[in-house]
Amino acid sequence: MTPVRIGRRCSILLTTAAVLPGSRWPSMAASADEASDRELIPAVRTALQQAVSFMSDTVAVRGGYVYHVSLDLKKRRGEGDATATEIWVQPPGTPSVGEAFLDAYVATQDPLHLRAAMNAADALLFGQLESGCWTDRVDFDPAGKNTGRYRNGRGKANGRNYSTLDDDKSQSAIRFLIRLDQLLNFENTRIHEAVSFALESLLKAQFANGGFPQGWQQPVEPGTIVNASFPDYDWKTAGRFKNYWDFETLNDGLAGTVARTLLLAHTTYSDPRYRRSLEQLGEFLIRAQLPEPQPAWAQQYNHQLQPIWARRFEPPAVAGFESEDAIQTLMFIAESTGDQKYLKPIPAALAWIRRSLLPDGRLARFYELRTNRPLYFIRDSYELTYDDTQLPTHYSFRANSRSEQLQKRLQQLQSGPLAPAPARNPDLRSLRRDAAEILQEMDSSGRWVSNGKGRITRDIKSQDPAELWIESQVFCKRISRLAEFLRAAERSP
Repeated sequence: MTPVRIGRRCSILLTTAAVLPGSRWPSMAASADEASDRELIPAVRTALQQAVSFMSDTVAVRGGYVYHVSLDLKKRRGEGDATATEIWVQPPGTPSVGEAFLDAYVATQDPLHLRAAMNAADALLFGQLESGCWTDRVDFDPAGKNTGRYRNGRGKANGRNYSTLDDDKSQSAIRFLIRLDQLLNFENTRIHEAVSFALESLLKAQFANGGFPQGWQQPVEPGTIVNASFPDYDWKTAGRFKNYWDFETLNDGLAGTVARTLLLAHTTYSDPRYRRSLEQLGEFLIRAQLPEPQPAWAQQYNHQLQPIWARRFEPPAVAGFESEDAIQTLMFIAESTGDQKYLKPIPAALAWIRRSLLPDGRLARFYELRTNRPLYFIRDSYELTYDDTQLPTHYSFRANSRSEQLQKRLQQLQSGPLAPAPARNPDLRSLRRDAAEILQEMDSSGRWVSNGKGRITRDIKSQDPAELWIESQVFCKRISRLAEFLRAAERSP
């Protein structure tokens, strides 16, 4: 019998036959029929136990996670290098892994997975800031360089206290904790109080016009309510704000992730304040749409809703990615509230996107105000240019457009009821095939070893160990897919 341990408090005995070397399943992957489920379902359950146990017992730091961990566990990375006492909040860090644990628990009701999720929640609660939410990471070392002013009093008195909405950091933590709170029937006082405090802080960070800043240390000043306009000064040389993060922003999908968080809070707790906040966010997006000839959205605004500089490679401009996120968020809010007014800005914005596509069909990140010429930067000097041949490599200045999908969804909403698109029935055959392949990819330790870019490496003996990693994103995708297979297979007649 092979013991599988988690958190040093629970052991589950598994038969040796259930431990899954990759070569166990080739015939199952090939047959992929209902009869194979009799073997595949228990094998997936065992794989989930192995993988969750390995992550929670071996990879976790006090229940939390980073993006990449080397096979010898000595090197750890988030968006940058992580110390031995740091975990990451920004996805695919601790909240993302915690959600994967919850997927496994919902599919199996195995307390091992719930315990792993609770450990992840405890790690986040440790790092909850006095300002209410989270920054990019949590450092458990009281003397650590990045240790914050934590609510638990175990951080630094002068540490960082900047709660941020950038890159879905605080939002992802809140959504994970809401989901866990609900699964625990709102009976865990610590979890419920922490998520309630975070949501209160989020509400207090919303401006009167419905927008949100990138982050805050205290509740924001209400501000004014105006409609967006083009700056009346030379934006190339004027209008820079050192603390641009204190102003209204849409950078990196903020509108969409905040909207999802507010709706989840409303549907879970039935508190009308969260619905009203969601509606106000939609009203902000309506106000923040720039006038013709560029009826789209900027990445960063001032309180007069004029585009402003953020970082040195983020100019005042019409922003392609943020405009598509604004469109998608407006449709999401319309679906959630049943109010057609949130759809009204979208046709003009989609028309702008269609006429702004680059020759290769992609969308530029930035378009010059009024002229609509794509804007770029020269590598090293960071001078503005219209030339795209010397771009910095650390930032995406072009991306594939989602305008066709957005246009199709708009037409559906305009011609039918304002409601979320019906969920598709899961394709059990595809899920079965994926589950068998995922089991083949997992090694006998319960790991999916990758190259650090999401590609699984099966023959690790022939690879340079320095190039092999355990990736949180790889783990999350595979755990959630296995859990989806179990749910679909056990519902199948």
